[in-house]
Amino acid sequence: MLNFQLPWHEIFAPTHSLMEMLVRGTIMYFGIFILMRLILKRQTGGISIPDVLLVVLLADAAQNGMAGEYRSITEGLVLVATIVFWNFAIDWLGYRVPFVERLVRPPPLLLIKNGQVLRRHLRQELVTMDELLSKLREEGVESPADVIEAYIEGDGNISVKKKEK
Repeated sequence: MLNFQLPWHEIFAPTHSLMEMLVRGTIMYFGIFILMRLILKRQTGGISIPDVLLVVLLADAAQNGMAGEYRSITEGLVLVATIVFWNFAIDWLGYRVPFVERLVRPPPLLLIKNGQVLRRHLRQELVTMDELLSKLREEGVESPADVIEAYIEGDGNISVKKKEK
């Protein structure tokens, strides 16, 4: 005969302090955020670092809550809520506080000036010449010589100001 009784207390009652979960989630979020910000800086196009961080941490936090590693759904929900809160708070602060915005979204960096590629800036952002040329073609530009200015924006996109023909 099957036993359908569930240990409700084990499912919902936290086995760790909820404050401990909040502190752990906060420290991990900021630790990984700083590490990713220092190492990766920005990628050409696509998803931003905080977006990736949010998805990875949410998946891990939710998995631990579901798989029983924390032993309670409550602990998993507290950790997920902590991560979502900090992601929102950083976005909100970045919108309202210029200093935080510079930390979260790096300023544009000049890659081409008057048709001359600034290779030092390409190296600084780990952008290859092939990537740059590909982005120029997407903008309908055949050669860097046809560009007044091109910037890599804080989100990794490349913006191009073309010369008049």
